[in-house]
Amino acid sequence: MLHILIIPALTDNYIYLLHEPVNGETAAVDPAEAGPVLDALKKNGWRLNYIFNTHHHGDHVGANLQLKQQTDCKIVGSAADRARIPGIDITVSDGDVVKLGNQAFRVIDTPGHTVGHIVYYNADSQTLLCGDTLFSLGCGRLFEGSAEQMWHSLQKLKTLPAETRIYCAHEYTAANGRFALTVDADNPQLRQRISEVAELRRQNLPTLPSTIGQELANNPFFREDDANIRRHIDMTEQSVLATFAKLRLLKDQFQ
Repeated sequence: MLHILIIPALTDNYIYLLHEPVNGETAAVDPAEAGPVLDALKKNGWRLNYIFNTHHHGDHVGANLQLKQQTDCKIVGSAADRARIPGIDITVSDGDVVKLGNQAFRVIDTPGHTVGHIVYYNADSQTLLCGDTLFSLGCGRLFEGSAEQMWHSLQKLKTLPAETRIYCAHEYTAANGRFALTVDADNPQLRQRISEVAELRRQNLPTLPSTIGQELANNPFFREDDANIRRHIDMTEQSVLATFAKLRLLKDQFQ
């Protein structure tokens, strides 16, 4: 059974510490800061074996070199981003498998937020570590890739089992929910989710993990084919890809 610790970092980042108890191996996902990771390792008596990076942005790789120096861990990242991920040891591409003890993580290419973005999917625990590609009630900004690339990336994730838990790298759910309501106001499940999120944040608790099933019901970027959303943003005659691109543009402009 995979153990997952959620470690808050910076202002709204999450670092995930994965521990496989049979073989005792541990991985940190997108470590923005070293201190919180080292504290958690010490508290639990774990040794860091790997860092799994989803992409090259500084708030995801900021602690790579310090953690590698102090723990001798190996750093895993996209082959397409080998030049931009500090300390990278193991390069992976779409379809490759990364092992953490007896747990296997399938690598899925998800360009859009960046051109080299990848996610890690563990079928045994139904866990998706999705960085900045998929957020609860949202998706990543298009800093390097196109709307078409991001749309195709999200289509891959939509096919995962509904029970799959999604662990994204930021606490953006409440803000994403405010935008989602502007394009999907007649969705009662969305309103219920936003109410649950507000209560979690009132208690200073993470809104994650979400699930693929929840996102299919509530996330406008998973619902670009929904008739109500398309009508609301005046895209009833356009393609679902064009609708997705319009949603992403509206989100970029949303205050």
